[in-house]
Amino acid sequence: MHKLISSRKKKKDLNDLFELRLATNLTLIKNLFFSIYGKNRNTEFAALLQKLPKLFDKRPEYLKKQDIHRLGIGNWYQSEQMMGMQLYVDHFNKDLKGLQDKLGYFEDLGINFLHLMPITERPKGENDGGYAVNNYTAIAKKYGSKKDLASLTQQMRAKKMYLMLDFVVNHTSDEHAWAKKAKSGNTRYQDYYYTYAERDVPDAFEKNLPEVFPETSPGNFTYIPEMEKWVMTVFNTYQWDLNYTNPEVFMAMLANLVELSNMGVDVVRFDALAFLWKKMGTVSQNLPEAHAIIALFRMCLQVVAPGTILLAEAIVAPKEIINYFGTGPTKGNECEVAYNASLMALLWNSIATKKTALLYKSLIDIPNKPHDATWINYIRCHDDIGLGLDDRLIQELGWNPKGHRKFLLDYYCQRLDWSPAKGMLFMHNPKTGDGRITGSAASLLGLEKALLTKNKTEIDQSVAKIIMLHGIILAFGGIPLIYAGDEIGTLNDYSFLNEDGKKEDSRWVNRPKQDWDVIKTLKKKKSPQQRIRDTLKMLIAIRKKNPVFADHSNFTLHHTGNQHILLFERTSKSKKSVLVLCNFDDNPQVLDGSLLSKLGYLKNQEFHEMITATTNKLNSGFLEVKPYQLLWLQK
Repeated sequence: MHKLISSRKKKKDLNDLFELRLATNLTLIKNLFFSIYGKNRNTEFAALLQKLPKLFDKRPEYLKKQDIHRLGIGNWYQSEQMMGMQLYVDHFNKDLKGLQDKLGYFEDLGINFLHLMPITERPKGENDGGYAVNNYTAIAKKYGSKKDLASLTQQMRAKKMYLMLDFVVNHTSDEHAWAKKAKSGNTRYQDYYYTYAERDVPDAFEKNLPEVFPETSPGNFTYIPEMEKWVMTVFNTYQWDLNYTNPEVFMAMLANLVELSNMGVDVVRFDALAFLWKKMGTVSQNLPEAHAIIALFRMCLQVVAPGTILLAEAIVAPKEIINYFGTGPTKGNECEVAYNASLMALLWNSIATKKTALLYKSLIDIPNKPHDATWINYIRCHDDIGLGLDDRLIQELGWNPKGHRKFLLDYYCQRLDWSPAKGMLFMHNPKTGDGRITGSAASLLGLEKALLTKNKTEIDQSVAKIIMLHGIILAFGGIPLIYAGDEIGTLNDYSFLNEDGKKEDSRWVNRPKQDWDVIKTLKKKKSPQQRIRDTLKMLIAIRKKNPVFADHSNFTLHHTGNQHILLFERTSKSKKSVLVLCNFDDNPQVLDGSLLSKLGYLKNQEFHEMITATTNKLNSGFLEVKPYQLLWLQK
């Protein structure tokens, strides 16, 4: 609708276009607001309507023009040109200026979309890697200044690169200005959080609330002596959950969101958005009101800054993830992008089991996403690997869900002597047996152990696994996101065990510094790291040259009859469709050539393979797929 408005308006006055966008979204904004806060909140709704033009006035004109340009392009974030990397600024190259100096590194690899881990002010001590927020838009001194960020974003725009920053929408730190005012006794700001003078309400909540960090932060409430009240702290004691039942909180956070967008941010990552609404008697995750708040943020941002989009950081059950694109009246009107956390967990499951049955069952079971939405596909991130697998589907395979999860933890966390993985256990809950996995991609896929034993066969298999998994996310449909260091096979970093404030959190094992000494040697000698980097660079280049990889909901899963093989297709109206084939077993597997012929990828017993740029012939009528081999066949 906004694209149509922009194209039909002959004299594209920026203020007129804002008014038209507001008029277009007004009914939905109104309905969402009153569905959340009740019908008797006319004063608060009037305040929101007065706030939107003021927020628009603060947006820089060059970004307003960029907004109109992006509306004209359409869903720019679905392009095959999108290729991302996630990184810690200080671990990558010291600070924002150092990062700017390395933009050429990203260009050479083919990266044009950067997700920087939190760079805003946070407590000096424990701060959950920056996700405890003192200020939503002030840059922490260790990273530089707002001026440095402005310089970075300006150069990134000139290079047609995109930036994603986090917006910790669920909570602040206990050092945030609002929390400080609450501690001082200001009841207005105490209402910005869930605060209670007695334990009866917290105790009632606790009956249903799960523990996010049971080892280091058990329970969901913390007593604050300064105000003699309990405050809800779902994640850590120093992270206070915001109270979105208070409309003042929504409007204050909307102002922060727009200011962040005005700093040149193209994609805003909504952190922990599944937790936005708390309701007694529930687990207080994925509630309808949380979805309504997200949609309200989206509709308001679409009016003020339509060139900025939202990413859902919802690491939840597979069928829940799809809901963050919006359902029912808000279908397609929540987040434009979401993490494909289900795919990530399922790929690690297939590596451990060497089978694709659960992967197939789960992919089929997840509803289709809206046409205008897309995924971020990844194999690793800064966080742990959660086992968000569907118990029902596990049982349908004849497996015990609890026993299967224990096997995965044992396989990746060095509890099985024969496993090649060298990961660590995170937040193990002895009451339930639940736990998560940490470790770099290379270490989890066997490279660390293989290098220690100097086993060439195992080194080659580990490299093949790393390339195969990245090849899947590059071809799957969405924005591929590589975790910095994975492109050169970086191993676990155990130095965190010697640092106070980190040694209790095993996620730091997969948060290494970028090894520029290794990168300097890549062109001089053959190594596993060089093979990984060169192959990924080649795959990225192939992706960018083939529009079939753009995400137009053109994904088809094909059954092969072989439990070790994954086969999916990216189709297009032209003849340049692509068939992606992977073998998750450490033995060669075969695929009947008649299936390839039926799908149109075999002619006169010959097929064309894109990665090697070769045409090959089937001699026996069967295609042999080597252990952990990745094939991209072109029709």
